[in-house]
Amino acid sequence: MDPYALKTLNAERRARRAAILVTDLGDGRDRLVREGDSVAGELGQAIAKAFQSGNSGSIEAEGRTFFLNAHLPQPRLVLIGAVHISQALAPMAKIAGYPLEIVDPRTAFATPDRFPDVALHAEWPEDVLKRQPLDSYTALAALTHDPKIDDFALKAALDANCFYIGALGSRKTHAKRVERLLALGASADQIGRIHAPIGLDIGAASPAEIAVAVLAQTIHAFRSRGLEAKGAAA
Repeated sequence: MDPYALKTLNAERRARRAAILVTDLGDGRDRLVREGDSVAGELGQAIAKAFQSGNSGSIEAEGRTFFLNAHLPQPRLVLIGAVHISQALAPMAKIAGYPLEIVDPRTAFATPDRFPDVALHAEWPEDVLKRQPLDSYTALAALTHDPKIDDFALKAALDANCFYIGALGSRKTHAKRVERLLALGASADQIGRIHAPIGLDIGAASPAEIAVAVLAQTIHAFRSRGLEAKGAAA
C-alpha cells in the first residue's frame, strides 16, 4: 500500500469518517476515496454501493479490475434518557451490532442496576457531548420528554449531521419542540430530519415494541443514508 494513502486512511479512521481504498489490480496503484467524493462512471457506482454496504471486494469497471477495501466507522447509538424504552433497546442494539450509550442527568434513573453492562452517563448532555462529540455515524434518540434534557442533544445531533435522529412524543409535542429548536438556531430543513413520533409505524404500544420500532428505523436510516437525496436529485 502506498504510504501516503495509508497515512490518509488512518487519519480518516481516527476521525470516524468513511473511506475506501481503491486498488487497481492491473498496475497495483492505490487511490483513497472519501465518502462524498465524486467518482464518475461504473467505478463511481461500485464505490457508492460499497459505502452503503460496508463490504469490501473486487469489481469490474471500465474494462479493469479493482479491489475496493471499505473502511466505515462502526455506527453507534446514543440514547438521551434512562427510560423503560432504553432498558428494552439496550440489549437489542447490542445484538444488532450498534454500540449503545445512555445519557441522563437524573441519577435516580441512570443507575447500573437498571442498565447493567451499558455505557451510562448520569450527566447533562451538554457535558457528555462536549467530551464525546456526535458525528455522522452516530444515531441519537431523545426519549425523556423533558426539553431541558432533550433539546440540546437534538440540536447537537442536527449540527453533527447524525445519520438518524428520533424524538419521542406526539405530533403536538413535536410542534412545540420545533419552535424551541428554531429558537436555538436550527433551520427548518435540519429539523425536518427528526423522526417524530419516533420509530417505524408498526403500531408499537409497549416500551419493548417502541424499542423494536426505534432500532428498525435506525438500521434503515443507516443502510439507506444518502439514497433519498440521490433519488430527489434524479
